[in-house]
Amino acid sequence: MRTIITENDESEWEDQTGVLYHFPKRYEKFLLPGTQVIYYKGKLKNSEFRSQRLADEPHYFAKAAIGKVYPDKQSSKGDLFAILVDYVPFELPVLAKSDNGYLESIPATRKTNYWRDGVRPIEQEVYDNILSAHKPRSDWQRTSSAKADESANDRSGGLESGTEGTASKRYVTTYERDPIYRSQAIAIHGTTCAACGFNFRKFYGEYGDGYIHIHHVNPVSEFDAPKSIDPETDLVPLCANCHSVVHRKKAKTLSLKELVEMIAEASNNSGAAD
Repeated sequence: MRTIITENDESEWEDQTGVLYHFPKRYEKFLLPGTQVIYYKGKLKNSEFRSQRLADEPHYFAKAAIGKVYPDKQSSKGDLFAILVDYVPFELPVLAKSDNGYLESIPATRKTNYWRDGVRPIEQEVYDNILSAHKPRSDWQRTSSAKADESANDRSGGLESGTEGTASKRYVTTYERDPIYRSQAIAIHGTTCAACGFNFRKFYGEYGDGYIHIHHVNPVSEFDAPKSIDPETDLVPLCANCHSVVHRKKAKTLSLKELVEMIAEASNNSGAAD
């Protein structure tokens, strides 16, 4: 399946280009896992956003694929969000309309309201025509979203098990601090510590909102080679204390199960002592 997904300059959705895409449930059938998508922006309406776009006119600016799809826990309307993978931004915009007409095939019955749909299924031919209209980068490798939070590197904690300076250090730098995986993990798991239940916003108020460490279930320092990360199964949110304890011993990284049992045992012993 091939689909157009619209990104608006101003939106109620907490999307991140190439990372997360929220949508109403009515579009679920068009955004199944594995769907190839092309990003679209409508006409510029607010000049403040000009520097964040490739063109003022309606245009296509990237391609990607739908990973997993999840219910949006923040929505009361049954909305969903998708993890995006294989994101590749266009170097130059592909205008939606040229002298020969629109690149998308607009049904005769939809001429007056076609562009209202933020998600639009397209034929393979249209998909190919949009891509062929763009001269791709020479490397065509996956790049991080320009809108990803660059400061996430500092917030992730950077903790690890293993010896400093070993070859595995490179994999920690590549994956542990990747803001894409961090954002996806938080969207899926939230920002409450999976071990002790601590939540920075509940304790510190708005100032602590969104702060949490993201921990690899399987230590990155033990990877034999770079690998893809599944933020649902490979990453968990931990508070700063729990993350530090997990990595306290250089020779061993505690599992989440071991950490939870340790907390429960300590709590029981404390209760018995009282």
